[in-house]
Amino acid sequence: MMTSSVNVVDRLRAKFRIRSELLRCALCEFVCTAFFMYIGFSANANYVLLRQPEHQYFAAQFAWGLAHLFAVQMGFGISGSHLNPAVSFFQYSFGRIGLDRLLLYSVAQFLGAFCGAALTFLTYYDGINSFDGGHRQVYGPNATAGIFATYPRDYLSVTGAIIDQIACTIVLCICVSLITEKRNQIPKYLQPFFLGLMICIIGMAVANAANGMNPARDFGPRLFTFFAGYGSEVFSYRNYSWFWIPIVCPMIGAIVGSWGYQLLIGIHFEDDEKVMILPFAAKTFENSVDNTRI
Repeated sequence: MMTSSVNVVDRLRAKFRIRSELLRCALCEFVCTAFFMYIGFSANANYVLLRQPEHQYFAAQFAWGLAHLFAVQMGFGISGSHLNPAVSFFQYSFGRIGLDRLLLYSVAQFLGAFCGAALTFLTYYDGINSFDGGHRQVYGPNATAGIFATYPRDYLSVTGAIIDQIACTIVLCICVSLITEKRNQIPKYLQPFFLGLMICIIGMAVANAANGMNPARDFGPRLFTFFAGYGSEVFSYRNYSWFWIPIVCPMIGAIVGSWGYQLLIGIHFEDDEKVMILPFAAKTFENSVDNTRI
């Protein structure tokens, strides 16, 4: 008796695979963003709930970087794993994606971040209750809202916060641009590694306001904490002068960083010039990522 050579996964693919390429990409952005945020917020939860000293901060940032590496790898061949409306926005500004894709990706990323926060909250529900006694707090020694959304350090002014969020997103988008630049010849299979390393570096270096640089990473979880018992203070913190900054400013930083890279570096490559960043890169140049993805 002959058995079918088509395995279960192939059968599921044939029957349930989404036919619309745009919807497949949006689903990919949702899943990859949720995965990324769940790991990152869980790292934050470990850091906060165990009352780790400041010098342990780098461990949480390392976890964020590894989470980003795997999240990017997961969807790199489908949507490009933007995971960030600011990244999608600068790709739109270059004409690499359309307005419909920008909007759908952004919605998927916000929903993914919301769900990632919800999963972390469920995972660490007992720990959060033990830490704050069931009284959800936005600031103070028993605050846990910072596990999910970003909040500035006490010394940071509104002007300083704006500069911080623009600056860290500029660095982010410069790095994304140079890593995915074809003529830099970074092989596609290594790009997720460098993108994850980029998140580690920014997280360790720019810590004024918990490294927002991603509107979905901040607003989605902030909205979740509003519904999860933290109340309107997640928006009214500092008299409503903070919550909008990690939403608006990364979009500005994305344009400045990506266009700045292109104007100062990208357009100055010779047409046939290839920069040997890695000794074996020339052999894999044809496999480099298409710039229409991240």
